[in-house]
Order: sequence, then structure tokens, then C-alpha cells
Amino acid sequence: MLKVFKKNWLLITLVFLLIVLGMVFIYSASSYSASIRYDDSMYFVKKQLIGFVMGLAVMIFCANFDYHKFQKLKWIIVGVSLVLLLLVFVPGLGKSNYGANRWITIGGFSLQSSEVAKFGFVIFTACYLSKNYKKMKTFWGTIPIMAVGGITCLLILLEPNLSVTLCLGMVMLVMLIIGGMRAKHFLIILIPAICLVPVLIIIEPYRLQRLLAFIDPWASPKEEGFQLIQSLYAIGSGGLFGVGLFNSRQKYLFLPFSESDFIFSIIAEEFGFVGCIFVLAIYATIIWLGIKIALRASDRLGCYMAAGITSVVAIQMLINVAVVTGSIPPTGIPLPFMSAGGTSLMVFMGAVGILLNISKGDDQNFKFNVFKNLKLNKKELKGAN
Repeated sequence: MLKVFKKNWLLITLVFLLIVLGMVFIYSASSYSASIRYDDSMYFVKKQLIGFVMGLAVMIFCANFDYHKFQKLKWIIVGVSLVLLLLVFVPGLGKSNYGANRWITIGGFSLQSSEVAKFGFVIFTACYLSKNYKKMKTFWGTIPIMAVGGITCLLILLEPNLSVTLCLGMVMLVMLIIGGMRAKHFLIILIPAICLVPVLIIIEPYRLQRLLAFIDPWASPKEEGFQLIQSLYAIGSGGLFGVGLFNSRQKYLFLPFSESDFIFSIIAEEFGFVGCIFVLAIYATIIWLGIKIALRASDRLGCYMAAGITSVVAIQMLINVAVVTGSIPPTGIPLPFMSAGGTSLMVFMGAVGILLNISKGDDQNFKFNVFKNLKLNKKELKGAN
């Protein structure tokens, strides 16, 4: 075990650095609001510490649990993920907050089902691809992945949670491409998915209002556009080097969810552009290390699983940063390893444990098989066009 940690010291160091920085900024962003709401300035930090301790236990377990055993457990994992998503709608178990049913509460402990479901889907897809990669050249071979992914996305969308739905949908497409899906089959899925997005926005008034707020947030500065405007104020105030640690002004009840979904805005305000680049560089390095583990995996299962986990980290980070900077319409999704949220931290640390497990069987000779699986020949591209 020590050998694995020594070999992956950079990955572990960077993940723990993000977690520590996250706790520092969670305290900075939430100390004032937590003092008012809970009479405890450390309220959110304490909850994050609990998530860290549990996440550490999960990470160590996943680093030692033979990931090949997931092959026999894949349908159980899918079943558990779907049950957890259904339980949020059960009165007494499901917890409603801001009009959304996203949490299960048992004895004071809350669990966000969608966070677990994301990685449950990745494990299932990796297991399926490793055994059925030859079938991926046919459209019918992709059906099991699309069926499980579609049902999972539908249940998350009903919570409602459009941001996680989009994240999971993008992860599904990435894994289908990695698995060797033909370009024409990819387009068959992608085109309807793109057409579905406007429909999902129109059928829910609040989504349409968020879209309008994204286009012109100053048209409703005290309502739908408020959060984005406050986020932009925070980022703009940070300038090149920031206003200094703990000196944020937006945390004084101006910026909602500053300790969770919009923690990157506080980072930008206090550490400035330089601090943002530093944090993004850490994420980029973690993503690169995850890709490296995938390419050097000793078998297809490890390759697909590492690639799926890395894609979740990359896509969720990009969505979060794009939202807080006003690059895409506002939607709530935590910044991996940094945002306040015990469930998110726990499952992401568990995912890192799986990456450590996969790295035990590094074999650079498998790299050729991976690239061969991803390669699209000219005939296939012509057929797609």
C-alpha cells in the first residue's frame, strides 16, 4: 500500500492540497453567514471535516479493494444508485431544499444521491465496456449504457437537478467515445440530446428565467440575475492578486452559496487572477495524472474506469468554473474537492482511491490498445457525414 502512495505522491498531494484550500475558503466564505444562521462560524468547516474523515476511510478502502470485483457487482451498484435516487422522493427520507429533492436524511446524516449515482454509472459503464468492447461498433451494443445512463439522468432531472444531469450526460458521451462508438452512432445520440436541451429549459419556467438572467443579468438585478452579478462583482474585485485571504466582501450575505457552488468566486476575489490560475493548474495536473493512469492501466477495465473518473472531475470542474464566470447559464454544481458538501467530498475521495488501485498494475504496453480503440478511420467519418 505504501508503494502505491509513494508512486502516486503527486496525485495524493494535489488532491489533499485542494481539500485543505477548500476548507480554508469554506471558512472564509461561510464564517459570517454561519455565525448568523447557526451561531457557529465553523459550522460548514466542521461538516466538511466529517466528510473528509469519511472520505479518507472510503479512499483507503477503494485503494485496497480489487477493482476487478466490481465486474460482478455492477448491476448491484446500478440498483443501489437508482434506489438512492428514488428515495429522495420518499416523504420522511427525502429532504426538500429550495424546491428540489436532492438529499436523503437519516438520523441527522444527509446524503446527496446524485453524487453517488455519477460514479455508480462510471463503474457500470467501465465494467460493460471491458467485456463488450467489440459490440461497441454496433448501435445495439451501446443500448445498455444509454439505457442505464438515460434512466439515471431522468431520475436526477426529476429532483430537479439539471446541472448534474448535464454533467452525467457528458460523461456518458465521453465514455461511449472512449469505448469505441462509431461517429455516426455518436451523432445519432448527440443531435437529439442537443435538441432536448431547449425543451428542458422551456418546460420549466425557472430554467428559462435563468437563461434570460444569463443573457442579461442586469435586467433583473434583484431576482434571477442577482447571484451572477454578485459573482462577477467578486471576480472583478479580485483583480490580479486579490483583496487578501479572509478579506472578501461578497461573503457578507451578498453572494448566495458562496461556500459551495460559488466558492470559486471567493477564491477569485481573495486570491485574484493569479490564485485562480494556480487552482486551475492543480486541477489540470490531477486530470493529466488521471489520464496517465488510464493509459497505463493493465487491462481495459482499469483503463475505462480511470478515464470515466477523470472525466467526471474534468467536466464538473469546467461546468462549475463556467457558471461562476458567467460563461454558461447559472446552475448549481459543486467544485470537486473544494466546495462545501460532505457527500461530494467523500465520493470524490473514494474515486481517487480507485485511481490509486488501478495504478498498481501499470503497464505502458496497453497504451497502444487504448489509442487503437479510440481511432476513427476515414471510411467511418465519411459514413457519419
